[in-house]
Amino acid sequence: MMLQENINPPIAEKIPKELTIHDHTRIDNYYWLNDRENADVIAYLKAENTYTEAVLAPEKGLREQLFNEMKGRIKETDMGVPYLKNGYYYYHRYEEGKEYTIYCRKKGSLDAAEEVILDVNEVAAGHAYCQVTALTVSPDGRMLAYGIDTVSRRLYTVRIKNLQTGETLEDTILDTAPSYTWAADNLTLFYTRKDTVTLRADRVLRHTIGESQDTEVYFEADETFDVYLNKTKSGKYILITSESTLTSEVRILTAATPAENFSIFHPRTKDQLYSVDHREDKFYILTNWEALNFRLMECPLDNTSREVWKEIIPNRSHVLLEELALFTDFMVLAERENGLTQIRIINSKTGEEKFLPFSEPAYTAYIGTNGEMNSHELRYGYMSMVTPNSVYDYNMITGSTELKRQQEVMGGYDATQYSSERLLATAADGTQVPVSLVYKNGFKKDGKQPLLLYAYGSYGHSMDVYFNSNMLSLLDRGFAYAIAHIRGGQEMGRQWYEDGKMFKKKNTFTDFIDCALHLIKEKYTSPSHLYAMGGSAGGLLMGAIANMRPDLWNGVVAQVPFVDVVTTMLDETIPLTTGEFDEWGNPKNKDSYDYMLSYSPYDQVEAKDYPNMLVTTGLHDSQVQYWEPAKWVAKLREFKSDKHLLLLYTDMEAGHGGASGRFEMLKEKALEYAFLLKLEEKN
Repeated sequence: MMLQENINPPIAEKIPKELTIHDHTRIDNYYWLNDRENADVIAYLKAENTYTEAVLAPEKGLREQLFNEMKGRIKETDMGVPYLKNGYYYYHRYEEGKEYTIYCRKKGSLDAAEEVILDVNEVAAGHAYCQVTALTVSPDGRMLAYGIDTVSRRLYTVRIKNLQTGETLEDTILDTAPSYTWAADNLTLFYTRKDTVTLRADRVLRHTIGESQDTEVYFEADETFDVYLNKTKSGKYILITSESTLTSEVRILTAATPAENFSIFHPRTKDQLYSVDHREDKFYILTNWEALNFRLMECPLDNTSREVWKEIIPNRSHVLLEELALFTDFMVLAERENGLTQIRIINSKTGEEKFLPFSEPAYTAYIGTNGEMNSHELRYGYMSMVTPNSVYDYNMITGSTELKRQQEVMGGYDATQYSSERLLATAADGTQVPVSLVYKNGFKKDGKQPLLLYAYGSYGHSMDVYFNSNMLSLLDRGFAYAIAHIRGGQEMGRQWYEDGKMFKKKNTFTDFIDCALHLIKEKYTSPSHLYAMGGSAGGLLMGAIANMRPDLWNGVVAQVPFVDVVTTMLDETIPLTTGEFDEWGNPKNKDSYDYMLSYSPYDQVEAKDYPNMLVTTGLHDSQVQYWEPAKWVAKLREFKSDKHLLLLYTDMEAGHGGASGRFEMLKEKALEYAFLLKLEEKN
C-alpha cells in the first residue's frame, strides 16, 4: 500500500550518541528522545500523532463504526458472579454509560440489601486516567484498603475506607505496588513499596490505622528480585514472597501477631521456585525443586525445612502443575497437558480423583474465586474462541455443575456461526507448535483471505485462547484470527519456556514465522493478506519478525513494543531492567551482548522494504518506555526503502495498558482494526 499523497511524515532530528561497551560502539541518532520533559520530544510525539490521524482521516467513519459496534456488544448494565468470603457475598457491577467498576457486597445472603463498598466512577472523577486495584477487606469486614493510580506509572496510592461509616480515612500511603494484606487485628495493614525510579517493589512495611509512622519489616537488597504479599487461604498466615525470574523465597508470619518478625520458610536456592499455602496442620508447597514441571509437597507447621518436605503430586514430563486451590475436604489442581489446562479434583479424605470434562479443540479453563475453605463448591471458568467467558459452580461431592453466568454479547451472537480449530505447525528444528484459530463459517481456505496472527512468547506466560467480542468486528468482515503458542510461553510445559529465552530467544521469532508459513501452506491466507500483532514483549516479536521476514506480512501492529533491547538492558535505572536478566541476559556480559544485539529490533533496522506498520505506545508507560517505539519508528523512517505506511500513535495520557475506561480503550482497538481493514481494502 502506498502512502497518501501530499502527506509527509515527521522526520526526527538526528543527534548522534556513541554507546560503547565490549570494545564495540553503536551510534544512536535518536537517543535524545529519551526525555519526556523535553518540549522537542513532546512536539515530535504530537507530530507523529497528527500524521497518523491525517493518514487515517479517510477511515474516520470506519473507526466510529467499529467503536460503536464494539461498544454495542457490551452489556452496559452488568454484574459479575458473587462469591462468599467471611460472611459477605462480594461482586462487581457496571452501570449504563459509566466507564468504571462499582464494587458491592451483601451480608449473609444474596437477598440482603446491597452495600456499595467502592464506586470507581466517583474515584476517577476529574482524572484522564484512573486505575483502582487490589481491593482488600479486613477480616472483620469493616475496613477496605485499595490502590489508586491516576498517571499510569503503576505507582499506587493506598487509601483506606471505613465500610461501616462510609468515611475514607486520612491514612494515605504513596508509591506502593498493588499488594496489601490485613493482619488479624483488623488495624494493621502490610503493604509493598516501590522504588520510584526503577519501579521495583523492594520492601514491605507495616501500617497501623491512624498512625503516621510506618515500620519497614523487610527490604529486598537483590536488585533482580521483587517482593509481593499474600495470605494463605486459611487466613492464618501472611506471606512475603521475594521472586526473580527463576528463584523465589517465602517469609511467613502468623496473622494474629503482626508485630513479630517474619521468618524464612526456606532459604532461596538459585533456579528454584516455590509457593506456599496452608490447611489444618500442614503447609503445602508447589515447587520446581528437582521437578522441571513442578510438584506438590507438604510439611508440618513446626518444621518447614526442605529436608522434611513430603511429595504428594510428583513431577511429570508431560504435565505442568500450575495452580493449587485448597478446600477442607478437597484439593483442586490446574494442570497443563498438550497445551490445554485440565482441572483435577482430589478428595482429600478418600483419595478419589476426577477431571472436569472439556470438549472443544482449543479452550481455556481456570480456577475461579473460591473464598471459603469449608466449601464443597468449586468456582471455575471456561471459554474458547467461540464460547463466551462462562462461570460455573461445580459440586465436588455430587458432581453437579451449575452455569452461574455467561458473558452476554449484546446485539445477538450465535456461536454456531463461527468455527475454531487447533493446528500444529512444524518449526525449523522439527518442534510441533500449536496454533489456535477462529473464523466465521464460510471462510474459504483459498489463500486469498485476511488473517491476523497474534502471539506473545515470553516470561513463561501462556497465551491461552479467549473469547473476544471485539474480534467479531474483524471476523464478520472476513478475517480469521489465530494465536501462535510459540516457545517462550509455557503452553507445552516448563521446557517450552526454557527453549524460548536467553540464548534460545530466537526460537520465539522463528516459531512465529514458521506458524505463518504453515497457515500460508494450508491456504488459510497468503503474504498479501497476512497481518501480525503483538504487544510489549510480543512487540519485540513484531520487531524481530519485521526484520527477519518483512516479505511475509501485509501489515504489522506493534503495541507498546520492547524493541531497544540492548540499550534498555544496559541501563539499570530503567524500570524492570534488573529483574529481567534471567529472561534476556545481561548485556554487560559479552556473550549476552552479542546475542541480544543480533536480534534487537532497533539495532537491526536496515535499508530494505518493511511491511505496513502501526506502532502504539503510552507516554507514561512504566513497563516499556515510550521512547523505545518512538526511536524505532524514527530509525525505520530513516532506513526503510518502501512506500508502505509507518504510523506511530502515542497515548499522551496513558501507559502500558492503554486507556483505563472500559469504553475509552475501545477507541484504541478501533484504530488498530481500521488500520488493518484499510490495508486489506486497498489490497
